[in-house]
Amino acid sequence: MTPSGRPARPGIDEIEHARPPAQQRRESPHHHEGCTTHQQQSCEGLSVRAIQIDRFGTPDVLTLVEAPRPEPGPGEVLIRTIATSINPVDDKTREGAIGAGTPPLPMTLGWDLAGVVVDGGDSELRAGERVIAMSHQLSSGRGTWADLVALPTKAVAAAPQAVSLVEAATLPLPGLTAWQTLNWLAVSAGERLLIAGAAGAVGGLALQMARARGVEVDALVSRDTQVAFARDHGAGVVATDPDAFQDRSYDAVFDTFGAFLTETVKDGGRYASIATQAGPVPDLSSRGVRTTVNQVHEDGTGLSALTKLVDDGSLRLRVHSTYGLQDIRAAHQRFLQGNLSGKIAMTF
Repeated sequence: MTPSGRPARPGIDEIEHARPPAQQRRESPHHHEGCTTHQQQSCEGLSVRAIQIDRFGTPDVLTLVEAPRPEPGPGEVLIRTIATSINPVDDKTREGAIGAGTPPLPMTLGWDLAGVVVDGGDSELRAGERVIAMSHQLSSGRGTWADLVALPTKAVAAAPQAVSLVEAATLPLPGLTAWQTLNWLAVSAGERLLIAGAAGAVGGLALQMARARGVEVDALVSRDTQVAFARDHGAGVVATDPDAFQDRSYDAVFDTFGAFLTETVKDGGRYASIATQAGPVPDLSSRGVRTTVNQVHEDGTGLSALTKLVDDGSLRLRVHSTYGLQDIRAAHQRFLQGNLSGKIAMTF
C-alpha cells in the first residue's frame, strides 16, 4: 500500500517477473498474427503493458504497469507498437514542467510510434502493415508508450521501407514539427534560410528537408562537434556563435530553441519558432515580417510525405541508442545527460 492507502502500482521488475515464459506464450493456440510472442497477452487479453506516471518527478516516477487494452473506435486503427522514442516534451511532461493542459494522472506518455497494424477498422490499412504515427499526447491523452495503441487513421501513415521500425520510430514528432514549420515558412528553391539548432532532432531534419527543396541553408549549432553534421547535410555557413550571422540577411528563420535572431530576417521575411516555452517571437510587423510560434499537430498526410523523403534518401535518421521497455528509467537518465548524436529509441 502507498502512504495514501491505495494499492501500490507494480514496478518494472514485478511485471517482468509476472510475465509467462516465452515458450508458454509461443504454444498459445490463439496466437494473434499481428503480435510478437512478447506481446501475446496484450493482444489477446484485456490489458497491455504501458509506461505511465502517477505523479511528476525524476525518471524514478516512470513505471511499467498493466493498463486497459484500448479498443479502436470509429475512424481509428489499432497498432502494435514495435518501437517509440523519447522527445523533450516527454521529459517536460514527466517532470511537471508543462503546467496547465496536461492529461490527468495517471497518464501514459509518448508521442512517437512505429509498429504493425492489428486492426485497421474501416480504413484501408490491413493487419500486418508497417506504419508510423504521431499522437498529440498532451491534447488527447493517448500516449504511445504501450504495447497496443488506438489512434485516428488520419494520424497514421505507411512506414518507410528503407529503414527499420526502430529508426522509423524517431521520425514522427520531430519530422512533423520540421515539415509543418517549413510549410508555414513557405521556403522555396533559391531562398535563404537560417536554422537555429540545426543539429538537433528537429533542426537536423529541417536542414535536410530544406536542402531537398533547393533552399540555401545556414546553420547555428550548439557545439563544435555538430559542425561536421551540418556541413555534411548541405549547410553553407555553420557556426556555434550567433554573432556570426549578425551581418547576414535571410528570407526566413527557423528557430528551434528560442535564439530569437530576429535581426537576421530581412524586411518582409518570415520567422518561426518552435520553442513554445521561450515565449512569443518579438513583434516584427513594423518590418513586414510574419512571425509564429508553431505547434505540431497530428498529420498522416505529412507523415506520408516524410516516408517518401526517407525512402528516396533525402532524409537520414539518427538513432543514438536503443533501450528495452524495462529500461525506461535508464533511457530517460541518458536523455537528461545530453550530448546525443541522435534520438533515444525504445523497443517493445
